[in-house]
Amino acid sequence: MTRTLLQTEGLTVRFGGHVAVDAVSCAFEAGELTAIVGPNGAGKTTYFNLISGQIPASAGTVTLDGQDITRQSVAQRCKAGLGRAFQLTNLFPALSVLENVRLVIQAHAHQGVNLWSTAISHTELTEAAEAVLERVRLADQAHAVVSELSHGNQRKLEVAMLIALDPKVYMFDEPTAGMSVDEAPVVLDLIAELKDQRDRTVLLVEHKMDVIRTLADRIIVLHNGALAADGDPETVMASDVVQEAYMGKELEDV
Repeated sequence: MTRTLLQTEGLTVRFGGHVAVDAVSCAFEAGELTAIVGPNGAGKTTYFNLISGQIPASAGTVTLDGQDITRQSVAQRCKAGLGRAFQLTNLFPALSVLENVRLVIQAHAHQGVNLWSTAISHTELTEAAEAVLERVRLADQAHAVVSELSHGNQRKLEVAMLIALDPKVYMFDEPTAGMSVDEAPVVLDLIAELKDQRDRTVLLVEHKMDVIRTLADRIIVLHNGALAADGDPETVMASDVVQEAYMGKELEDV
């Protein structure tokens, strides 16, 4: 029996006279990875921003595990179980890799963010952070200052921080952007592991079709802010709407 963890109903945002996301209704199930695709300017990241609370909706609703979160702040949505990794890394550059992850675990445990308490009180937090870093293959960089990391390792750290948050819904916006061919598989393997937990939902905005083919259980296509296609990868990727969008042809308004 499937369980809907996230749902948008008629989700819309207008900027002046421009409708950037146009009445998008989708339900996302536990154990499912949905890739959100479409040409540049289709509304993919704006749709993400509406779900995660970076921008307020003009109309429609966002529901997380049965709770209406449409009017909640980013912090409230995070606390409710919505986790997002950003296309541009959102880290604490002056702190170490370990401290970044430990802060997230500490906040998630509702212990505040006091870095200056005694080392003994942080033993369990540190061990938990080290376990996450081991999982993302960053254990050898634990004491490195984040600003000195390569772009690829910063992206892996961002995934580590999201894992440390342990959300119900994981949201990734082009997680391998700017990563080398050697670095990208680590992040993609981690995303696959999250999906395999079966009690989490994963949303992925991605342009690379090979990544989508490997990971996605489902694809939704946005065009001009509207939902243009929704279904299994084989069917959607063979559809005219995707072929036209990714071949750069003119796509009629939905």
